[in-house]
Amino acid sequence: MEVERKVEIMQLEEKTISSKMIYRGKILNLRVDQVLLPNGKESGREVVEFSQAVAIVPVTSDNKVLLVCQYRYPVAEILWEIPAGKMDKQENPEQCARRELAEETGCTAGSLVKIAEFYTTPGFTTELMHVYLAQELIHGDQNPDEDEFLTLEEVPFEKAIQMIFRGQIRDGKTIVGLLAAQSMLKGQGETL
Repeated sequence: MEVERKVEIMQLEEKTISSKMIYRGKILNLRVDQVLLPNGKESGREVVEFSQAVAIVPVTSDNKVLLVCQYRYPVAEILWEIPAGKMDKQENPEQCARRELAEETGCTAGSLVKIAEFYTTPGFTTELMHVYLAQELIHGDQNPDEDEFLTLEEVPFEKAIQMIFRGQIRDGKTIVGLLAAQSMLKGQGETL
């Protein structure tokens, strides 16, 4: 089965013919590639280069999840989210998760376990998201970035899950994080 799968992948792979950087920004780059498709034809691909990122599901000792509520300019909406942020160049995912947890919630975690990893939108971006479950929280003061305005709410964990299915939580990383954490907390998941 493993060999067959590799053959399938080889038959699906696209090869880069050329690549042109269109934009270099503070948090992302945009390039346009010309690729050779498996059928021999050429096509264009627009790619947003973005650093890796982390998201954290902070769960209190009384089974509440810490959610941030913030305005997201690109979608012009206020969204419920788990704490998250992009990795700095010198950081590994766990270091970034600890930093973002402290900045956005003021908490440190006695237990921080990686529970998921996924590409946010692989059709056009390189962003890889690492998701952590944070427990044994010690509360402190929030210290968000200068351009970050958010509120912090403690929501009963099961209510947060219900918020997903009622359409109140619409952020992808938050949905993945909460559902993965739910599985871990019920003893049905495995750490990465």
